[in-house]
Amino acid sequence: MRNKAGRFSPQHPTLGGNTGIRYSADHTGTVPMWHRWIPAVTGLVLIRLLPPKAAPAAAPARGNLRLQAVLLLASATLFAVALWLSGGGEPAHTLLKLILLLAVPALLLRLSRRDRADQGHIHERPSAWRHYAPIAPVTAWLALTYAGPLAVPAGDYAARVDLVTLALTVVVVFSVNSLLEEVFYRRWLQTRWEHVIGPRPAIVLTSLLWAAWHVGIQGTGHLVTDLSSAIVNQGVQGLFLGYLWSRYRLMWPILVVHGAMNAAPLLLGML
Repeated sequence: MRNKAGRFSPQHPTLGGNTGIRYSADHTGTVPMWHRWIPAVTGLVLIRLLPPKAAPAAAPARGNLRLQAVLLLASATLFAVALWLSGGGEPAHTLLKLILLLAVPALLLRLSRRDRADQGHIHERPSAWRHYAPIAPVTAWLALTYAGPLAVPAGDYAARVDLVTLALTVVVVFSVNSLLEEVFYRRWLQTRWEHVIGPRPAIVLTSLLWAAWHVGIQGTGHLVTDLSSAIVNQGVQGLFLGYLWSRYRLMWPILVVHGAMNAAPLLLGML
């Protein structure tokens, strides 16, 4: 199996006693899996301690919302499978993402505008508390992930390109990955499944689906091993992102975290 950059990746058998997991699709470097767990668990605890003020619960799903949830689930599943079958390289990765995570869902939701999962409590004007409470878990996650002994190693991309190329890379990566994925997986998919099965099961379901597609760009060809690695890495990160969205219903916290996941290793190379 080739990764996003078109290189073969070494096996990382988390089921066989090796606790190293890849933290980027651009190279084969690994970190111990608890380096990813500790920041996420710390963030989850802080979210639990700093809940939103009088956040409304999701109403039971009506028939059209259930259909939306199922169709979005199918689109997410098809994306993960198609990307894996394609080998995970470009341009398949970006084209599949734009079609299955943006174009198809946007058309679906446009045709279903009269029965939206986010009517009411997502567009409710957030209190000042809900605006600022996410600062604590997001800051703690950033500090643990990119500073101190748990820090993700810096990449050398920033040192190899000029500033214009670096800036364009960051903007494109943020738009195609962080922004698009968070809108699809958290705002669209998770929100609808919260109405169907409840918030916590929806967070788990969305996290697993978000983790699964990473097999296509970070896989080794050993499907069970690759899935286990994705679950203990992106799956755990997805729980943090999903809980941020479920608790606060604000886009900026999940965009900051997801954006840092992708861009920080690049930018740290400038230091």
